[in-house]
Amino acid sequence: MADTTDRLPDFPRDFLWGVSTSAHQIEGAVDVRGPSVWDLFTAEPGNVRDGSTAVVACDHVARYREDVALMRELGVGAYRFSVSWPRVQSPGGLDFYDRLVDELCAQGIRPVPTLFHWDLPADLDWLERDTASRFADHTAVVADRLGDRVTKWITLNEPAEHTLLGHALGTHAPGKKLLFDALPVAHHQLLAHGLAARALRAAGVRDIGIANSHGPTWPASAEPADAEAAEFYDVILNRLFSDPLILGEYPEGLAEFMPGDVAADLEIISGDTLDWYGINYYQPTKVGAPGGADESATEFSGISLPPGLPFSVKEIEGYPVTDFGWPVVPEALTELLVGFRERYGDRLPPVVITENGCAYEGVDDQGRIAYLDGHLRALHRAMEAGVDVRGYFVWSLMDNFEWAEGYTKRFGLVHVDYDTLARTPKASYHWLRDALRAYRP
Repeated sequence: MADTTDRLPDFPRDFLWGVSTSAHQIEGAVDVRGPSVWDLFTAEPGNVRDGSTAVVACDHVARYREDVALMRELGVGAYRFSVSWPRVQSPGGLDFYDRLVDELCAQGIRPVPTLFHWDLPADLDWLERDTASRFADHTAVVADRLGDRVTKWITLNEPAEHTLLGHALGTHAPGKKLLFDALPVAHHQLLAHGLAARALRAAGVRDIGIANSHGPTWPASAEPADAEAAEFYDVILNRLFSDPLILGEYPEGLAEFMPGDVAADLEIISGDTLDWYGINYYQPTKVGAPGGADESATEFSGISLPPGLPFSVKEIEGYPVTDFGWPVVPEALTELLVGFRERYGDRLPPVVITENGCAYEGVDDQGRIAYLDGHLRALHRAMEAGVDVRGYFVWSLMDNFEWAEGYTKRFGLVHVDYDTLARTPKASYHWLRDALRAYRP
C-alpha cells in the first residue's frame, strides 16, 4: 500500500486542477471523420504492439456525458482534451465539440482544448511549410465556433515526441525515419504555434499555452564525453522547443538546419504567443557518450535507438519503475522546474503542468497513488522555491489507446473494459477526489 496518509500541502485557492486526454486515443467514431496519419500507421501490421487500432478506443464521442460526470465527481476544475483536426474537416465534425463544451460548462468544468495532438490529417505533412498555415486556418475555424465558451487554449502537444518518434525514428505516425533530417518538422510545428497564436489573438483570446514535454537530462558520469553527450541530448529534446518560444532563438548551431527565413519565423514563434508555458513531465533521462557494450540496447521510452547517434540513453537505477519501465523520480520534477526558472528568469511565463501520470495495471492502483502524491509534493516544493505554477493536469482521465503500445499500457484514473467499454474509477481516482475535496470550502 502507498504511504500517502499525510494531507497534501496547500496549493493556492485559484490553482487549476484538471485531467487530460487526446482525441485519437479516446474518441472512436472514425467513420464520421477523415483519416489521420495515425489511422494509416495503425493499419500497417507490426506498427502497434498488440495490433490494435483506435477505431473504437473508449467511444468517448458517444459516451462523453458519462465521462464528464466522472470529472464532476472527481472534483477537477478543468478538462484538457484535444480537437481532432480530421474531425473538424468533416461535415458536422465541430458539432461534437460544441456538445462536449456545453456539457463541461453545464457541469462547472473549464474546457481547455488542445488544437493538435499528433493526429495530422492524412493529406498533410509537417515537412511542408504550408502545413503551419493550414494549422492556423484550422485554429481560426475552431476558435470561431467554440470561442464564446472556451477562453483557455493549447496550440500543440509535444512537438518534440512528434518530431523524434514520428519523423526521426519512425516508431510513431507517420512512420518516417529521417533522423536529423527531421529537424524541419520541429521548425514547422513551432511556426504553426506562432501562426495559431496570431489567429487566437485575432479572436480575442488572452490565455494561450503550449504543451511541451520536458525532463532533466542527467550525465551518466562526470567524464567530459558523457557531459557533452548529455548536453547534446538536452538541446535536442528540451531546448530546441523551449528556447525559440521563450527566448526567440534556437540553441547555438541549430538555426542553420532550419528551413526558410528563420529570423522572421522566430519573431512569429516568440512574439506574444504565450500567456503560460505547459510542461508535460514523466521522467528524467540519463545520457552518456555513444559506444560501449550496451550501445545496441540503447532505448528511449522503450524504443530501441539506432546506432550511430552522438549519445546513448542509460538505465536509471535505484528507483521504482512504472509498468512502462519508466523510473519514478518526483524530485526530478522539482529540479526541472527550478532549472527552467534559473535558465529563463523573468522571461519564463507562468507554468502549467499539462501532463503528469504513469502506467500501472489494476483498479487498486496503489502505485499510481504513490506516484501522484510524490509528484504533487515535488511540484509544491518547486513553487516554494519561486516557480510560478498555475495548474496541474493528470494524464489521464481514463485508460486509452496508448499510441504504438496499443491497449497494453493503462494511464487512467478510470479503468476502461475494452470489451464492454464500462468505466470503473480506480483507487487513484478516489484518492485524488478526496484530496481535492480537502482543498474546497
